[in-house]
Amino acid sequence: MTPIRALVFDVFGTLVDWRSGVARFAEQQLAPLGVRDDWLAFADDWRAQYQPAMEEVRTGRLGYQKLDTLHRRNLDVVLRARGHHAINDATRVKLNLAWHALPAWPDVGPGLAALRQKFLLAPCSNGHMALMANLARHNDWHWDAILGAELAQDYKPKAVVYTSAAAAFDLAPHEVMMVAAHSNDLQAAAACGLRTGFVARPDEYGPGSGEARAGMAVDFEATDLMHLARLLRLE
Repeated sequence: MTPIRALVFDVFGTLVDWRSGVARFAEQQLAPLGVRDDWLAFADDWRAQYQPAMEEVRTGRLGYQKLDTLHRRNLDVVLRARGHHAINDATRVKLNLAWHALPAWPDVGPGLAALRQKFLLAPCSNGHMALMANLARHNDWHWDAILGAELAQDYKPKAVVYTSAAAAFDLAPHEVMMVAAHSNDLQAAAACGLRTGFVARPDEYGPGSGEARAGMAVDFEATDLMHLARLLRLE
C-alpha cells in the first residue's frame, strides 16, 4: 500500500476540548458582568447551532462565510434564547473569540510532535485560517500548512474540503490520512480516497458522551494521538 505522507486533522473535539473551553471563557467574560448561567449548557447550546449554520453554506443558501461570522450569528441566537439580551456588542465580539483560545486535550502536544517526525501535518478543519493559527499559537502547535474550509470555500463533509487538502500538499488522496474523533468526518474523507485514523474522544460532549470507538472501518484506530503515533511508526 502507498505510504502515508501527510496527516490532516479535525480540530474541534479531536484536538481541542471545545466544551470546557467555551464554558470557561464564557464564564470569565460574563460572570463579572453579573450574568449567571449553566456555562456547560451555554457551550452545548452554542455548539448545537454549528452544523445548522454550516448547512446554510453547504446547500448554497449562503455564500462561504468564515466560521467566526457563523459563530457570531449563532452566539446572538443563544444569548437571546437564554435571556441575556443586555450584553453589548463589544462583549459579544470578545466572547466570540472563545473558539480561538480552546485548550488542547493533554495528549495532543506530544502526539503532534511525535507525528511530525515522519509526516507533514495540517488541520483540515471547518475553522478558518486565522482561527487555526490562533489555536496553534495558544497551544504551541507547529503546522506545515493550514488547510480546510477556507481553502476549499466550503464546509466538511463536502468532498472539496478533503480533496483540496491533499492537492495543497501535491499528494494523491491515498497518500493523506484524515485524523478525527468523528466517524462521519472519516467516512466522508474515505469516500474521497483519503486514509482514515480514528482517535477516541469519549468525553467530548461530557463524560461518556463522545465516540469511544469508530463507527466504521478505519485504517487505524487509536485511544489518543500518542497511541496513533505508535501505530503509525509500526506501519
